[in-house]
Amino acid sequence: MGKKKLVLVIDDDPEILQSSKLALEAHGHEVTTALSGAEGIEAFERRKPDLVLCDMMMERIDTGIGVASAIRSRDGNVPIYLMSSVGESMGRNVDIHELGFNGLLQKPVGVDDLIMHVNRALRIE
Repeated sequence: MGKKKLVLVIDDDPEILQSSKLALEAHGHEVTTALSGAEGIEAFERRKPDLVLCDMMMERIDTGIGVASAIRSRDGNVPIYLMSSVGESMGRNVDIHELGFNGLLQKPVGVDDLIMHVNRALRIE
């Protein structure tokens, strides 16, 4: 097996960060986490992950869209997936791809769905 792929998970919920980290590491990925958008952008610049999973709404003024835009300006090729709760709405006519995201994961994200989407994004069978 080749080099482990690095996944950056950005979410202001420590439980989601921990459960995502454990699930991804159990499936052979290296994981780094961030509790805010600013921390996530800093981690992105420092670690250069292969994939970013970013929460849509965080407690501070950070939004997933702002974080994605900042990351896109640094690297236009890294896949970025938005994680959003059922109650969060972006409007029916919003195209997440136009906002800089490669896909959407509906929270709560089950382990099987998480691994499937991550492996697909990283082109791992």
